[in-house]
Amino acid sequence: MIVLWRATAEPRRAGFAVSRQVRGAVQRNRARRRLREAYRAMRDAAPTHTALVIIGRPAALRQPFTALVDELHDALTTIPGPRA
Repeated sequence: MIVLWRATAEPRRAGFAVSRQVRGAVQRNRARRRLREAYRAMRDAAPTHTALVIIGRPAALRQPFTALVDELHDALTTIPGPRA
C-alpha cells in the first residue's frame, strides 16, 4: 500500500483508492473496504491534523487482515506530528 499525507489545519481525514492492477470492480471494492476497516482500527496512530490518501495494491486482497493492519500502523506512525 501507499500512504500519502499532508499536514492540514483541519482534523484528520482519509481517502481511499485502489489501483487498477486489482482487476474487477468487485475486487477493487473489497480491497477498499478492507483498507477502510484497517484504518478504523488504527486511526489513532495518525497525527491529528493530516489529510491522508491510502492507495491499495493487489496485496491488499492476499494479505491476512492482521498483516494489513500492522502495515498500515507502521506507515501511520512514521508520519510526524502530534497524536490525540
